[in-house]
Amino acid sequence: MTEPTTDQAQSEDKGLSSRHIAMIALGGVIGAGLFVGSSAAIAKAGPGIAFVFVAVGFLIMGIMRMLGEIVVSDPGRGSFVEYIRLAHGDRIGFASGWLYWFFWVVVIGSEAIAGAMMLRDWIHLPVWLLSVILIISMKLVNFFAPKVFGECEFWLSSVKVFTIVAFILLALLYVLHVFGGGVPVHHNLFGRRGLFPNGIVPLLALVPTVLFTMMGSEISTVAASETSDPGQNVSRVTRTLGLRIMMFYVSSICLITMIVPWWSLYPGKSPFVAVLKIMGVPGAALIMQIAILSAVLSCLNSSMYITSRILTELAIQGDAPAFLVRTSPDKAPRMAITISSVAGLLVAFSSIFAPSEIFGFLLNCSGGLILLTYALISTTYLVLRRRSKRAGTSKHFTLPLFPYLSLLCLGAIILVFVAMLINPGERDTAFASLGTAVVCYLMACNFASRLAPVTTEEPAAAEEETEKDGE
Repeated sequence: MTEPTTDQAQSEDKGLSSRHIAMIALGGVIGAGLFVGSSAAIAKAGPGIAFVFVAVGFLIMGIMRMLGEIVVSDPGRGSFVEYIRLAHGDRIGFASGWLYWFFWVVVIGSEAIAGAMMLRDWIHLPVWLLSVILIISMKLVNFFAPKVFGECEFWLSSVKVFTIVAFILLALLYVLHVFGGGVPVHHNLFGRRGLFPNGIVPLLALVPTVLFTMMGSEISTVAASETSDPGQNVSRVTRTLGLRIMMFYVSSICLITMIVPWWSLYPGKSPFVAVLKIMGVPGAALIMQIAILSAVLSCLNSSMYITSRILTELAIQGDAPAFLVRTSPDKAPRMAITISSVAGLLVAFSSIFAPSEIFGFLLNCSGGLILLTYALISTTYLVLRRRSKRAGTSKHFTLPLFPYLSLLCLGAIILVFVAMLINPGERDTAFASLGTAVVCYLMACNFASRLAPVTTEEPAAAEEETEKDGE
């Protein structure tokens, strides 16, 4: 066996490892939506909201399982957008890439504002300045080798995961009367009109809200492309991620509704803080502030990463300007990172100076795009699995009951959109997101692949090939 060259060793050292991918996947779905946003869902639907988290968890499991099998069947292509392009063509690839990039750019701006408002309690500076500092900080993290991003994300995600695990263990011991004065579980769950105090309809209306709190797991499949063995890492993550999501989310929500009366929770205030205070944990508010801030920074860091990688892939395919392909010696796409960070800053400033006009419009336009992305992953799986079956290369596709489970996931996504259209509070978001998708597809019809695809072949190597052909 030959030893790796110095360049190969340096490349591997700068890349992402398996532990990075595992924590990116796990931490990517644990955000401020769980720590804070879950209070609104519980207050509207009561203890029965746990069933919605179970149903949405199964949907995420299905999407991740399909995405994992797609990548493992043909590893090394890059992000899942390239597999969508493979299945549906350049126009859909163009549209899906830009829509996904736009979705996460809006997340950059909104998370920067959320983080700045939290930091304002500790650092007395204007919100706009703190948001600029946060975006620039995450930009600098992503400017270095991918391993630096992975290490930063590993520790930020570790804070979130440790907080959730500790919370579940403490709450479980409290419910079991191991410590504390006990809790009236039956009264909290059934004391006010049972598990479904407001009926089934509010549960259906909250499905989009719950789904948005659990999004982000697909980022791990993009990050896995920068590891030494993308196929194996994607397979490992997608097999277990869904169950872990179910464990963290469902366990937390069930324990919260057992310990705190659901009617006492207020939207916008963390239910975790309420539980910790009841259990008598000292410094409960500070503990959750640190956890929420780590969640915001983690999301901001991941958003910067995913937008830059998607933008670079679009440039490679000729769907974005070629200068975005430029990378540093550490393989970081610094030009794409800069463009994404500037776009995120513009979103953040719109939140400060025009919250109800521009920022509200951007939120509506991007709100349902993750659903369209998941729908395209489902249809991509259907197309590629059928192609592989005809070609006799379907050994990596193992999802049972094909195509029924895939169609079930696709149908569930469509039902979520229908629920958004029925719900007056989500209707504008549904229409605006569908309109954005239509506009982007029309742009794809006119501009897709107008720019020449960028070759990643080194100039010297290309010249040598030309000389050989001449000989």
